[in-house]
Amino acid sequence: MPPPGHLLPALVLLLAGSPGWAWVPNHCRPPSEAMCNFVCDCSGCSDEAQCGYQGTSSPPGTPFTCDFEQDSCGWQDISTSGYRWLRDRAGAVPQGPGPHSDHTLGTDLGWYTAVGTHRGKEASTAALRSPVLHEAGPPCELRLWYHAASGDVAELRVELTHDTETLTLWQSSGPWGPGWQELVVATGRVRGAFRVTFSATRNATHRGAVALDDVAFRGCGLPTPQARCPLGHHHCRNMACVEPHQLCDGEDNCGDGSDEDTPTCSHHTSTDFETALGPWTHSEGWTRNRSAGRPERSSWPLRDHSQNSAQGYFLASVAEPSAPAVLYSPEFQASGPHNCSLVFYHYLHGSQASCLQLFLQTQSPSAPQAPVLLRRRHGDLGAAWVRDRVDIQSEEPFQILLAGQTGPGGVVGLDDLILSDSCKPVLSESSEPRPPGQHTPPTRPAHLTAVCPAPTETPRSPPQLWAPQPWPPPCSLQPQGLCEPGHLSCGGLCVPPEQLCDFQQQCEGGEDEQECGTTDFETPVSGGWEDASVGRLQWGRLAAQESEDPGMDTPGAAAGHFLSLQRAWGQLPAEARVLTPPLGPSGPHCELHMAYYVQSHPRGFLALVVVEGHTRELVWQAPSGRSGGWKVDTVLLGARRRPFWLEFVGLVDLEGPGQQGAGVDHVTMKSCSPTVATRRDTEVSCNFERDTCGWHTGHLTDAHWRRVGSRGPGYDHTTGRGYFMLLDPTDPPSRGPGAHLLTQPQTPTFSQECLSFWFLLHGPQIGTLRLVMRQDGKADTHLWARSGTHGNRWHEAWATLHHRTDSGAQYQLLFQGLRDGYHGTMALDDVAVRPGPCWAPRRCSFEDSACGFSTGDLWTRQTNATGLATWGPSADHTTETAQGHYMVVDMSPQALPRGRVASLISEEYRPLAQPACLTFWYHLSLRNPGALQVHVEEAKRRQVLSISGHGGLAWRLGSVDVQAQRAWRVVFEAVAAGVEHSYLALDDLLLQDGPCPRPASCDFETGLCGWSQLSWPGLGRYSWDWSSGATPSRYSQPPVDHTLGTDAGHFALFETGVLGPGGRAAWLCSEPLRATEASCLRFWYHMGFPEQFYKGELRVLLSSARGQLAVWGADGRRLHQWLEGKVEVTSTEEFQIVFEATLGGQPALGPIALDDIEYLAGQPCQTPAPSQGDTAAATSVPATVSGALLFLVFLLLLGLLGRHWLQKKGGCPFWGGTAAAAPGFDNILFNADRVTLPASVTNDP
Repeated sequence: MPPPGHLLPALVLLLAGSPGWAWVPNHCRPPSEAMCNFVCDCSGCSDEAQCGYQGTSSPPGTPFTCDFEQDSCGWQDISTSGYRWLRDRAGAVPQGPGPHSDHTLGTDLGWYTAVGTHRGKEASTAALRSPVLHEAGPPCELRLWYHAASGDVAELRVELTHDTETLTLWQSSGPWGPGWQELVVATGRVRGAFRVTFSATRNATHRGAVALDDVAFRGCGLPTPQARCPLGHHHCRNMACVEPHQLCDGEDNCGDGSDEDTPTCSHHTSTDFETALGPWTHSEGWTRNRSAGRPERSSWPLRDHSQNSAQGYFLASVAEPSAPAVLYSPEFQASGPHNCSLVFYHYLHGSQASCLQLFLQTQSPSAPQAPVLLRRRHGDLGAAWVRDRVDIQSEEPFQILLAGQTGPGGVVGLDDLILSDSCKPVLSESSEPRPPGQHTPPTRPAHLTAVCPAPTETPRSPPQLWAPQPWPPPCSLQPQGLCEPGHLSCGGLCVPPEQLCDFQQQCEGGEDEQECGTTDFETPVSGGWEDASVGRLQWGRLAAQESEDPGMDTPGAAAGHFLSLQRAWGQLPAEARVLTPPLGPSGPHCELHMAYYVQSHPRGFLALVVVEGHTRELVWQAPSGRSGGWKVDTVLLGARRRPFWLEFVGLVDLEGPGQQGAGVDHVTMKSCSPTVATRRDTEVSCNFERDTCGWHTGHLTDAHWRRVGSRGPGYDHTTGRGYFMLLDPTDPPSRGPGAHLLTQPQTPTFSQECLSFWFLLHGPQIGTLRLVMRQDGKADTHLWARSGTHGNRWHEAWATLHHRTDSGAQYQLLFQGLRDGYHGTMALDDVAVRPGPCWAPRRCSFEDSACGFSTGDLWTRQTNATGLATWGPSADHTTETAQGHYMVVDMSPQALPRGRVASLISEEYRPLAQPACLTFWYHLSLRNPGALQVHVEEAKRRQVLSISGHGGLAWRLGSVDVQAQRAWRVVFEAVAAGVEHSYLALDDLLLQDGPCPRPASCDFETGLCGWSQLSWPGLGRYSWDWSSGATPSRYSQPPVDHTLGTDAGHFALFETGVLGPGGRAAWLCSEPLRATEASCLRFWYHMGFPEQFYKGELRVLLSSARGQLAVWGADGRRLHQWLEGKVEVTSTEEFQIVFEATLGGQPALGPIALDDIEYLAGQPCQTPAPSQGDTAAATSVPATVSGALLFLVFLLLLGLLGRHWLQKKGGCPFWGGTAAAAPGFDNILFNADRVTLPASVTNDP
């Protein structure tokens, strides 16, 4: 498992050795071999720019990183087909196969490099190659994030080309996890020039969509020359300095090999297995092998350690636990006061059951001694060679035994065994060392057949020597009695592995739950926590009196043992990791209680990560600070599937000043059984004032709902000062697709129940909120959904729950907050459930259901996602895509004879306290379908609207005023005309207080009045919002509106600062308007930019089937006041008015607001005389001029391009039909073949 990726910025601060810094003037020109060598030789690190990373003068130890936000950092596509790598961002290709957000920013404004789908049938490989790099040090790591969540790529591969050899660092054919995945590969020591290549392969079945982001080279620089070395360090021939433990360790740490060529090293015995086993002549189960011609096993080492080459040899074993492989050293003399040191490199990958143990076998003349365990490595340490070292003092002759075993798919490897000069073979009678061949063949100790047991101590800390510890008793998982291997025997029971650590006790004495994370670290078993570190730090059990850290392991407790960060022999620049055994499943109340301390200022961290399959979720991080005293904390883990692992991750600077360190103690898992139930579990109704009642957060991604109190712009619905549930798509930085808030399984008591709740969807680019009912064995039932901003206010919503009370089936309710938007606030409050059905909803988009409408046999809820719908519009009105839903009725004579009626009847609406406006969007076929009649049914049915005539290719807005003092229904009747291939469709019903406004006119006091703020994908998915000066908001806004002139009045609003460098524009679109010879558009606008920093721009566009024309514009020179705008327009065909908010330059915080829009159809504007008032002079475009300009543009493009106009998809588009088609408006997004966008929209950032 790779080190954690979704950690806070502190987690990426490294303590690897400084890459070196030497100040030279800016005009320095280092030799070519000093370019791109991970060492800053020039001021500002200019010699490391465009090296596959951006060279910056960051603090020493910071990795060299490329986030692709500014450019490609020198990475080049070298593909030979149309399947190629390109720098891209999510917002540039709406609905594309790639990620919807980058990894750096976690939004659609961030950049990455990617290959899109390739539709050829031949196999193709897209290759992305780094610039020429130089001299990677031994601990060098390449870290990157890749996205292949669609599973649409056949193979991914990372290769390193050096001299004539191309070395595979990593390759995989999947399966690919969801979202962004971290990849960490060790390059090893690379001399001279080299390149790194990332390639993706596709074939006929895998189209090959994949993306890369945040490529980092970590710990790669060699040490720089120094005039003087710190005390105890070795001064290399090239004047670099290395630490004493790096001498004679089989790695070129100096950069010139002089640390491996000292007089001391000449007396060491090194075995690299290139030609033979050396003195390790007796082996059982180990095979000498190499990577070239390797077995078909994905976990097999791709290179050796000695040569860092696929041609190099090493020892490997795939032995199972029942018969581990054993490698025997020669028999050594008693070491006396000297140390016999063994440095060795090991490889454990492919299985969590992999295990390597190092034993000391003493040769006592009186009686044979049991072997003593000195070192144990367990689990999957990744595809890397990891250094370790043991120091032995023995008063008797001894032997060293290395035993390896693994599980299915795993490999254990050994390379570069280096014995110090104090490891002297036993002398023969002639006073000569006994030749290895004359040794008595060793006998396998009986205990080596036991399943990999835990050591009694953790003897891995470099600064001190560890006396051998007694061999522990055989592991309880060793086959016992009639139990199968891996099963636990207790009280006559055989507990299978999947029931161990499942938080449900099987054994009477609880043995199956004893090593499952809960521990006080007073016993060597330590609750099953196992160190999995590969770097300079490790987790180890330590007595408080032996530590320089806080003297007590917990506040007020007697000094005992705790889990401590300690020095280790590993060479890789990685954080220290310690994991539990596999756990779960857990219930929603599962908590972890612990005591901890951390002191490592200014760098360092302590965190808890939950590992589930391919995902790593940061669930807790110790607050940063200088205080190193013990503290206690509780972490909610919640309901999780089996298996999951808990992992403490830590990084401190043990070489820093003061008492640097970190520790953990008294870890307790509480209420983790899935069967744990509380009285709150049945509490679905909740105002969140006390707690979350029966609702709990899901853990499928790193995005979470959080219970928060009212503060600043965030306020609850219950009291305005209480608590509510909040989902912020960017806080903390999340990368997952969404967050879940769900109940425990509920038992229904009524056949129908009404669930009501209040929701807030506010912001220029907020995502989707969805309500789902889940039942075992059935597909999820979508009950309700809303997308995009609904204004800065709480809205009530409800959904009817239908149950079969006689079946006994339970159900769960689930709120899904989807991260398909990245700027705004999503919130829930005041959830309530009551018996009986709900009132008819005030808003219905038909996206998730028919909203309770009685459809009969003729009306159908439909989508055209397959493109095979035989009738109906090709896209809905809500989403403007083929995937959207609407209601449609086939009015062909075969389905509905002439004069017949198809009725669509709503559920009952609640009585109205005041007049209201019911709006809806309808779509009539080109062939006359007949008539649409709208009735309101209170005590009796009365017709309030009738629409007839030929249709077109557009959705049109209908509205009726409604007054009803009792419960009422709305009835839509389709009256057939008997015409072939005709239909009628409905979408987006909305009931709002107040009378219906005139077309394209709005004072915004009750809403947007039919103006559409749909987040158009082609423009970056940004939306105009709706707010008032009195409503708290996280975005700046005018203090008062224009209509009322008070902070209680409302207006339409857009914050241009969220657009960012890659943002485009936001459009507010009117309903379709009839052709006009002369009409007047009046409106009031407000722009809140400081004049010297003005960046925003407001424009008015006329959009029709012929294209779009800018007819008015204003910048921010007139500031912080409501100004009047006036436009006189003409159009010979149906059109829309579009208000466009965009950037005039670089991003800057500042709102653009609109109020009191008035469209006077057929009335020309009367231009006022110029005056010296506050009112801005209107920018007027005469109707004849605008019409002539539009016609000239049309003729010019028609002559150049034939029948088709230039088009870019997005925003209020019209249908690109043929000349024979009836003229008409269409706002269907994906088919806008004759729309020509203005420069501010079409120009890329």
